[in-house]
Amino acid sequence: MAGGETTAKKQAYFDRLKALLADYSKILIVGADNVGSHLMQRIRHALRGHAVILMGKNTMIRKVLRELVEVHPGQYESLLALVKGNVGFVFTKGDLNFVRSKLLEFRVGAPAKAGIIAPNDVIVPKGPTGMEPTQTSFLQALNIASKINRGQVEIINDVFLIKKGDKVGSSEATLLAKLNIRPFSYGLQVLHVYDNGHVYSPAVLDLTDSDLLNKFTDGLNRVASLSLELGFPTLASLPHSLANAYKNVLAVSVETDYTFPAAQSIKDYIANPTAHAVAAPAPAAAAATSAAPAPAAKVEEKKEEEEEDDDMFGGGGLFGDD
Repeated sequence: MAGGETTAKKQAYFDRLKALLADYSKILIVGADNVGSHLMQRIRHALRGHAVILMGKNTMIRKVLRELVEVHPGQYESLLALVKGNVGFVFTKGDLNFVRSKLLEFRVGAPAKAGIIAPNDVIVPKGPTGMEPTQTSFLQALNIASKINRGQVEIINDVFLIKKGDKVGSSEATLLAKLNIRPFSYGLQVLHVYDNGHVYSPAVLDLTDSDLLNKFTDGLNRVASLSLELGFPTLASLPHSLANAYKNVLAVSVETDYTFPAAQSIKDYIANPTAHAVAAPAPAAAAATSAAPAPAAKVEEKKEEEEEDDDMFGGGGLFGDD
């Protein structure tokens, strides 16, 4: 009887997984290490209406995918290769970035346990630790500089304690426990993204429209540069080739008698630049006009003074000679 129930449950799981794969074209492959049942329940509740989470044994998932590969070759091979370790599927028809952001909201802090692989770097900040002065020898064993300040141990500098990917030692775990530091956080971690038969890194979800436009523009510029260097015309290099050719025609026209309307305007400017100067604004021109008589008056006054000086010396020079 128990064997019959197990077979029925397996068949129900197979049918559900096949139905989800047929109904959804976008899947987030997530890692579920250190994720408890209570946290999983909260995540399912938050994603209700947006996505469906399916966990299960890898052997059962692979069996379903192999059957589908035979029916739909070339569609699920890439997904089959990702079923490794403690993973699950998050099926969605909506925005993948929105679903991922929802998953990131549900992460819980966890202490550092000896023997686990650190998922991130751990840095112990400088400052008072709350530890008694008798604990200085413990810090010295870890090569951590410290001092006694106001009856407690104080770490002098920030300490890079654990590197991402390294195994946590017992001394590091004990120190973090003494300092009441929970350096790690766990939840469903997006490992891969499956979209219509294609698999890519979740980092792609961080790209914005501006990032895509910049990458496309950069690629277009590279193609245009290569085409111009090789003398091989392409759609990317065509505008640059036309612009360069037009500049050459203008240069020839300026240096010769040959002309055309666009070149003639340049020739006219070169021949008489002042004629093409921008006129001053009306208020400035009016102000200049009103201020103009003053210098003229000064010039006239100076001229009269010079005439008087000449009369004083008999109309000649300073020594009476012309």
